[in-house]
Amino acid sequence: MSKILLVEDDQRLASLVQSFLQQHGYSVQVCDNGLQAEQACKEFGPELVVLDLMLPGLDGFAVCRALRGWYRQPILMLTAKQSDIDQVLGLELGADDYVIKPVEPRVLLARIHALLRRTQGGTTADQQRLEFGKLKLNQSAREAYYAEQLVELTSYEFDLLWMLAKHAGQTVRREAIHKQIIGREYDGLDRTVDVRVSHLRRKLGDNAETPFRIKTVWGKGYLFVADAWN
Repeated sequence: MSKILLVEDDQRLASLVQSFLQQHGYSVQVCDNGLQAEQACKEFGPELVVLDLMLPGLDGFAVCRALRGWYRQPILMLTAKQSDIDQVLGLELGADDYVIKPVEPRVLLARIHALLRRTQGGTTADQQRLEFGKLKLNQSAREAYYAEQLVELTSYEFDLLWMLAKHAGQTVRREAIHKQIIGREYDGLDRTVDVRVSHLRRKLGDNAETPFRIKTVWGKGYLFVADAWN
């Protein structure tokens, strides 16, 4: 049974979401204060955190920043704010996805399923590895090394890097990334993938202004350059 930590101070909504998710086989613990969220996460050990933005004590942005110092499982943000700035900031701080309030429980459930399916998806018994110059990827261990140094990646970032590397030399379309990694169709506006690629470039020493390792193919998607990792 997968465990979910729900960080939400609206008691009515928290009770509704908790009951709904429990009916669908999840173990759900509720935390109603941002100051207590990190400790609750350490003690409960959830496979996923559903995190509201507007919280007493610490807001969701601060909680997300604190969790991403050590927590590698998915974080899904709940926000009543529809502005791109809030959504992009949440992604920049390490959230894997976001849902805008008021949230339809089945929509939330579908997003949770997609995130957990991606992170808990089975791998073969044999270790799967890719190597490009100084970059080494191990899918079984879900680890990336560059110049013999472990690169700290979230689960989402590793899956995205693996997908791009598996198709080295080919343009991977945004639509395909959304469908395989995020678990939903691309609506033409979602910035999630762009933000994640930006994170990968920064962590892997790519040039933000003129990237040469993970290139943008305008209007299409992204290209992983196989011979750019020496």
